[in-house]
Amino acid sequence: MCGIFAYIGKRNDAANIVLEGLKRLEYRGYDSWGIAVKNVKRFDIEKHVGKIGVAHTILPPSNFGIGHTRWATHGGVTDFNAHPHLDCTKTISIVHNGIVENNDVLKKKLIAKGHKFLSETDTEVISHLIEENKKNNSFEEAVTKSFKELDGLNAIVAADSETNEIIAAKNGSPLIVGKNNGEYYLASDASALIPHTRTLLFVEDDMLIVINKQLKVILLRDNKVVTAKFEKIDWEIEEAEIGPYKHFMIKEIHEQPRIIRNIAKSYEKEIKLLSEVIDKAQGTFFIGAGTAYHACLAGAYLFAKISNIHINTAPASEFNYLESFLTKKSLVIALSQSGETIDVIEPLNRAKQKGAKIAVLTNVLGSTIYRMSDFKMLLSAGPEKAVASTKAYIAKLTILLMLSFSMIGKIDRAKDLLLAAADEIDRLISDKSIEEIKALAKLLSNSEHVYTIGRGASYPTALEAALKIKEVSYIHTEGLAGGELKHGTIALIEKGTPVIVFAPNDETFEAIISNATEIKSRGGVIIGVGSENSAVFDHFIEVKDLSEASIIAQVVPAQLLAYYLTLEKKYDPDKPRNLAKSVTVK
Repeated sequence: MCGIFAYIGKRNDAANIVLEGLKRLEYRGYDSWGIAVKNVKRFDIEKHVGKIGVAHTILPPSNFGIGHTRWATHGGVTDFNAHPHLDCTKTISIVHNGIVENNDVLKKKLIAKGHKFLSETDTEVISHLIEENKKNNSFEEAVTKSFKELDGLNAIVAADSETNEIIAAKNGSPLIVGKNNGEYYLASDASALIPHTRTLLFVEDDMLIVINKQLKVILLRDNKVVTAKFEKIDWEIEEAEIGPYKHFMIKEIHEQPRIIRNIAKSYEKEIKLLSEVIDKAQGTFFIGAGTAYHACLAGAYLFAKISNIHINTAPASEFNYLESFLTKKSLVIALSQSGETIDVIEPLNRAKQKGAKIAVLTNVLGSTIYRMSDFKMLLSAGPEKAVASTKAYIAKLTILLMLSFSMIGKIDRAKDLLLAAADEIDRLISDKSIEEIKALAKLLSNSEHVYTIGRGASYPTALEAALKIKEVSYIHTEGLAGGELKHGTIALIEKGTPVIVFAPNDETFEAIISNATEIKSRGGVIIGVGSENSAVFDHFIEVKDLSEASIIAQVVPAQLLAYYLTLEKKYDPDKPRNLAKSVTVK
């Protein structure tokens, strides 16, 4: 949540560099945005409410500046509450990602000392706190002291126009430094740095970064200066660009066949290594949040069906309340696109304290959960910019399917199924298939409620389909296990209520058709998704029978339907209201 970008270097167009960086980070928050650049001995600042879009900046030339795109947590969406925030002298500027939990206590003390506040945010406390601490200390010492006074998980970037320094520190929220020919960049996400450099430093928790003409790294725990460990990433700039597509969401849906083929053809060694780790564990747990949790649940069904192995799974935010049975022989496998989700990081920290082994599936090299794990596997899906996750979900399912077959020594069978799934998704995203989805989206666009049902491995698909539709189109959509329908929710079915029924050619087919029949008898409109049409379906989307890999292909029509429903309703599918890509606060 929230995007930070900063630049200090030789160029004199810092404001434009920062603005372009913020545009690449806007998926992290789009309530408001702002930039501060040095102008002689003070900062000039520009702030706006709303999305950045194609905005231009009117700030003066400068060789360093900081910026922020906001997802509001403290204070309303206003120009005053937008970052950056200044101190009373306008020589200190701050941007921030996180929540200062002791904000009220600090603010009262600072007001008592004469500091004047212009916003309702917790962030402004930091700029005044640094100003206060700088009265008897250097800027570096003032930032260090101030950061240690903050409660909660935070990442800050502070700039001083008098000393020409930018100083960053983090605890929990992500922050990355890039360097290139004596110029330095800071960002909340590596994808924003790709146009400038692929040489990156992933900032660790309790680490302070001091930048002027040189870079210094300090470990705050013992005030020790250490060598900066930069590494190179191999992402291409095109992966983070929208290309010929209208939105990132549809671009990322179209990238899914390539991602599946890549994993199927090149992950065998890593899959077998993780299989051995699972085999040795005494109790394996899958945890994730949102879409990642749906992948966890799907994985539990795949392991049960294919490899006859029981996997425990829970939403990551609830796992702290289930951790009492963890031991040193337990294995916790966390799934997270960003690798920065606080609801995942917190239970992993607690699991490590109990001695459990940690494995992660994440899309971001150097992310927090990537660094804290004993075994790590990258999704290799490329930067995912749309807030609603699509290709990362498919990548997770692909790996989980391969793992399930690897546990019984049949990884070649998984490869064959995955390559067939990739071919089927190519068909589903063809122009002809998409026209059918568009027609269905037009039909459903005025619906107040939509329901999705599935059984067995299709139950997580129903949950994910419901999430995709409601998070981008704002149509209330509820996903259910088919057998649970009669236990309450069927009371909401009335004439014309759309219900999407996932009916693959497996052991669940007859039972889910029976559920569909019950719904239709009460006036529901049935949209069937599967390999075999049925007389009960009012509308039918064919997804060819792919055996266990049907779970991968059958979610794609739901992704497409969510996208085209959103266009019908004239909303932005990449940036749905009240949401941000990476949830780094509780």
